[in-house]
Amino acid sequence: MYWINRRNFIRKTALVALGAASLGGGTVLARPAAGRRLVLLHTNDMHSRLDAFPSDGGKYQGMGGLEARASVIQQIRDEGFPVLLVDAGDIFQGTPYFNIFKGAPEIAAMTLMGYDAATPGSSDFSAGLANLATQWKLASFPMLACNYGVTETPLENILFPYHIIERGNLVIGVLGVGMDLKGRVPDGLIKGIEFRDPIKCVNETTSLLKKKGCELVVCLSHLGDYYKDGNISDAILARENLGIDIIIGAQTHRFFQQPLKYVNKGGGDTLVSQMGWGGVQLGRIDYFFPKSGSTKTLKANRVVLDKKKAE
Repeated sequence: MYWINRRNFIRKTALVALGAASLGGGTVLARPAAGRRLVLLHTNDMHSRLDAFPSDGGKYQGMGGLEARASVIQQIRDEGFPVLLVDAGDIFQGTPYFNIFKGAPEIAAMTLMGYDAATPGSSDFSAGLANLATQWKLASFPMLACNYGVTETPLENILFPYHIIERGNLVIGVLGVGMDLKGRVPDGLIKGIEFRDPIKCVNETTSLLKKKGCELVVCLSHLGDYYKDGNISDAILARENLGIDIIIGAQTHRFFQQPLKYVNKGGGDTLVSQMGWGGVQLGRIDYFFPKSGSTKTLKANRVVLDKKKAE
């Protein structure tokens, strides 16, 4: 009974936040006279932080939480532009919610907020493959990782390399890429997963998405943005890829003020962004697509989430 009541509470909390934001309306911005616009919203390393951080004098007191996130997301949707909402992993593990409920409230809340895709982080395997599969079956959005082989594991037919989304007359390709889990997750919890070369898999998947007509390619990465020892990271992937527009990063809990820009092997620009951890910030990137030609322009900012955003 406690489980049912607690889960209903989580669902109602998210629904109330979404409903309140809708009733409050939002500023409807004038649409561009020509071209198309997409608002990309992104999160990472939520670590089961469903409530705002407690008011205990800590660095993030009063920040984060489902209500603030749901409210801001709805306010942005109320602006009237197409929205793509994604997460780069480590959704689970970090508060008693996960210890008791094993990820179900997190997935329910993200489904209610309308997430479009996510990639699994190392913490999402904390209760094993079967649990991750069980929880993700409740999601309305796909789990993506192009470099994990999951044949004959519980994630078979649940974890996919990519997802193509049509949003506001745009065709968007979203792929996922994950870190090597060996040494980070006990072997027994990830039995059967084959880790494959991230750069090779990403480039093969990106080429496929381009052939399928994707105008924007978004990579959800749980590699980490940079390592001094030279381990594979978003910084390396950004330079070695053949056509990713933006890498939404995670794992290293970095609070980016603005996306970093790299020149990739295809001769184009690849951006990298990451929004720290614990849900205290929501990343926002507005893309503008001209009526003709392939040039994309954008503006980026981050939204700090706190209790005031939920009021």
